[in-house]
Amino acid sequence: MAKQSGGNTAQRVEALVRPTVEGMGLRLWDVVFEKEGPDWYLRVLIDKDGTMDTDTCADVSHALDPILDEADPIDQSYYLEVGSPGLGRKLTRPEHYEAVKGQKVSVKLFRANENGTKEFSGILTGREGSTITVETEKGTVNFEASAASTVRLCDDEDLFD
Repeated sequence: MAKQSGGNTAQRVEALVRPTVEGMGLRLWDVVFEKEGPDWYLRVLIDKDGTMDTDTCADVSHALDPILDEADPIDQSYYLEVGSPGLGRKLTRPEHYEAVKGQKVSVKLFRANENGTKEFSGILTGREGSTITVETEKGTVNFEASAASTVRLCDDEDLFD
């Protein structure tokens, strides 16, 4: 069992790795510490302008290994994975919304809104505090971030056309 919840561990790791990632000219998109089956995974998701390649991910992984080994922020064994947030990336932080403002997103709410809609897509027009605004074909939809199970960038929907 984890010494701390995944969220606290991820926050501690983020504070440790952010200077290195940003010092390499990259953006730290997210840090996730989660259990899959019997194993724990520490996923450091990085981003940059242009195409992300495996060499960049490997370089970051090699740079982070000694930092994580020395600080030892995680009590149990885990696998370190460094990668891109990928196409269709989840928006989980206020800065994610700012980074993709003006782009198409898909939204899944925990419960249907006042119009009976639970899933929709449209252009992300902003986030003020915890209120997110999306312009859909049927008009503007405002919702609280806590009401959404997922908000994802729709940059992968035309891949197979």
